[in-house]
Amino acid sequence: MPLETPSRIVSELASRGYNAEREAVTLLAGAPEPALALEAAIEHAPDDALRITTEHVRAVLDADGAPDAPTAPGADAATATGSARKGAGASLQDDAESANEHPSVSTGTAGSRSGGSEGDAPVETKGSNDDLAAAGTTAAESTAAQSPSSAHDRDPSLRSLEIANDMTGQSTGTGEYKHFVRTFRDRYERLSGLLRGRVNHRPAESIQHMAGGEDASMIGLVNDVRSTASGHWLIELEDTTGTFPALVMKDKGIADMVEEIMMDECIAIDGTLADDSGILFADSIHFPDIPRTHKPSTADRHVQAALISDVHVGSDEFMADAWHRFAEWLHTEEAEHVEYLLICGDMVEGVGVYPDQDEELDIVDIYEQYETFAEHLKEVPGDMEIVMIPGNHDAVRLAEPQPGFDEELREIMAAHDARIVSNPATVTVEGVSILMYHGVSLDEVIAELPEEKASYDEPHKAMYQLLKKRHVAPQYGGHVRMAPEEKDYLTIDEVPDVFHTGHVHKLGWGKYHNVLAVNSGCWQAQTDFQKSVNIDPDAGYAPILDLDTLEMTVRKFS
Repeated sequence: MPLETPSRIVSELASRGYNAEREAVTLLAGAPEPALALEAAIEHAPDDALRITTEHVRAVLDADGAPDAPTAPGADAATATGSARKGAGASLQDDAESANEHPSVSTGTAGSRSGGSEGDAPVETKGSNDDLAAAGTTAAESTAAQSPSSAHDRDPSLRSLEIANDMTGQSTGTGEYKHFVRTFRDRYERLSGLLRGRVNHRPAESIQHMAGGEDASMIGLVNDVRSTASGHWLIELEDTTGTFPALVMKDKGIADMVEEIMMDECIAIDGTLADDSGILFADSIHFPDIPRTHKPSTADRHVQAALISDVHVGSDEFMADAWHRFAEWLHTEEAEHVEYLLICGDMVEGVGVYPDQDEELDIVDIYEQYETFAEHLKEVPGDMEIVMIPGNHDAVRLAEPQPGFDEELREIMAAHDARIVSNPATVTVEGVSILMYHGVSLDEVIAELPEEKASYDEPHKAMYQLLKKRHVAPQYGGHVRMAPEEKDYLTIDEVPDVFHTGHVHKLGWGKYHNVLAVNSGCWQAQTDFQKSVNIDPDAGYAPILDLDTLEMTVRKFS
């Protein structure tokens, strides 16, 4: 491929599993034969290197001026590869002894910083700034002097902010088959625990030995869903002892519920065994769900949080004027009670995220994108508490859960001592728990479910489905890449008061069983790529949440 621009070089390196120092990229771009220089630099780098350094490039360029011929790349990239579905991949019944017989499917390893959404994960760090909270000191107290003056007279000592489920620095998976088994077992144990009080669960192995005609209930991960020739539905559930099929008759009232079922999610089915005990005729289907009796917590004082996402600095469609108006408004008396800013991923446009993206970039260097974002972040009041999670355009691994940014990017985005945590993570702001998840799985939910239950025009309805399933990304092997960890960080153990996502660039909100679901739109006007896939973004909006009432208003700055 031609490598005439730094962005193409970064993208090519990322596809090989490498990161690179900025000066190294500049030297490669300026070489007489950039493609050959890149190949030679990779060959010169040590076998265990994850980053191409300036030293590697200079050694190549100084040796011969320019390399004579390309050589095979020496990278052993730990990128996501391999099999399609969990149902045909990691089985809950498999043990560690059989793990080495199966190929790696995805990776949970920490790697170097990626130039876009491809390649490895960054080196992970210790996570969120909980030490500030433990010391009774907020980020606002230490950085209030960094921002332009505002009309506010606020007391940071009244604030409280806690972070939970932040897996930054906790990644242990290496992509081995046994690690996937471990993650899915953990998912099953935790979600089945939410269902055991509602059904009399029998393990698959036990049901296989029951007499025909008996009532039976089973909790399992969905291993397969298919329709029969007669129009009925066959659902295969899997638990830690085996699999067992259930048949949903098309004339049953629960038949419509089958349309909501996704692969790999945890459900329970009640029914009656056939005469030969070979199948369970389903009478009811249960999801883990949010209890209808859920009562959300609220703040003890009138205080607000701005919920935004998908800023996309670096895109030539980034709406800088709208951002300036938003930042200026935050300094006004009208915004006096907006003391928190929660950013739900995609701070920058990234590099190499989709085909020909470089043609739509205003800033082609990934580090300069973050530096520019940091300058925009400095425009907001310095006494604000800021929490950020990464998204699929950010320079972290694509596989979820995504750890927070590496130390170099954290230093670049150090304005106002923002707390940078993983995707997903739960942020409790003055007693109100807010589940922050960037939202890549919304694409999957919208693609799989009927339009009346999930659509881009009403993204909050797709979020309702994730709450019902108590998992932010239930289906494996499609849009969402999963990194196997010691536990499934994507499970929704505790019911949040607010569920905040982004990704789909659409504005939508509503309440599901008293949980406020908010998709906060974006700060990027429609790109040519979005036009090609028929995405009409809701750009330049800022949902403002009253933490004392959980009522929300939306401000438009575009």
